[in-house]
Amino acid sequence: MNVEFFRHNLNETDIDNVTNVLKSIFLTTGDVTKAFEDELSRYVKAMNAIGVTSCTAALHLCLLAWGIGQGDEVITTPMSFCATSNSILHAGAKPVFVDVEADTGNIDADLIEEKITSKTKAIIPVHLYGQMCDMKKIHQVADKHGLIVIEDAAHCIEGERDGIRVGQLGDAACYSFYATKNITSGEGGAITTNDRARAEHIRMLRLHGIDKSAVDRYTKKYKHWDMPLLGWKYNMDNIHAALLVDQIKRIDDLWKKRDAIWRNYEEKLAGLEGVKILKSSPNLKHARHLFTILVMPEKRDAILWALQDKGIGVAVNYRAIHLLKYYQEALKYREGEFPCAEKIGASTISLPLYPSLTNKEVDYVVCNVPCILTSLGA
Repeated sequence: MNVEFFRHNLNETDIDNVTNVLKSIFLTTGDVTKAFEDELSRYVKAMNAIGVTSCTAALHLCLLAWGIGQGDEVITTPMSFCATSNSILHAGAKPVFVDVEADTGNIDADLIEEKITSKTKAIIPVHLYGQMCDMKKIHQVADKHGLIVIEDAAHCIEGERDGIRVGQLGDAACYSFYATKNITSGEGGAITTNDRARAEHIRMLRLHGIDKSAVDRYTKKYKHWDMPLLGWKYNMDNIHAALLVDQIKRIDDLWKKRDAIWRNYEEKLAGLEGVKILKSSPNLKHARHLFTILVMPEKRDAILWALQDKGIGVAVNYRAIHLLKYYQEALKYREGEFPCAEKIGASTISLPLYPSLTNKEVDYVVCNVPCILTSLGA
């Protein structure tokens, strides 16, 4: 049997939506992008949503919009994709890592305050694998020290904790619609915020810094445009938005299917010697983005390759960022600084998880895990 790591959720409606855009006159940022932004803001209960080209772009633009740059420090987690901390470097600031909770992989909110200096301007918590961080505690620390909070919600558009949705306590939240995300446009991202002035600023920043979009310039009586600030080319177009606008309308149905698969995995892998499953905190809705298991670090790669040999798609999410070559050479991070993140990074394996995954495929994965562990003496 062959079990792919991921299959997207696109259906004929999504394909028709793209076809309609391709048959239309206007392909770049326009009415379809606006329709998706409206659906997203409705779903996460935010006042403003801005479609961009990636979550990396979203994080970068938020840092710029809140005036964070050269000489500033931003606290974040080493247990994420490198894009999170790369965006801080792109803004000209320095990422300052805080270790994670050993049982969830999320940034340890109790360790944040000791890393705050006079240069600290923001916190970027990452809702890892779909589980929200302790945003109440992070918000309290940020409020006490006058810090901006930008949530990396690439895994967690559906998330909720303690009755709080993603983005409701932070100044902004950033989302990914990359090929393997819960809803996808291949590449894409978005920002939500309740700060209207910042939202307008970000809309200019995502399009070179000019004050009129292509819709304003070419679908109405022509008006001259100006460039009041230096921006970037990060705008989402109608083609990508067309793939997303209906996916978000069925996002909770897709989540229910992943939730059932997740619980199936948990039930069948529970108590398996040599395997640890990260915990879910109480009082939350987990977005069920990635189902990961932790195995013996010294056996992890062999287990990973053995699963692949059985036709099972797997991934590593993630090696700890501070151990990547660039971060060791440029920022002088060293092994041993963040032991919880390092242990997860050395032992984690992500198993297939998507709505169309069948019980038979789950059983095949679950059957092979203990067999491989036994064969490798793990």
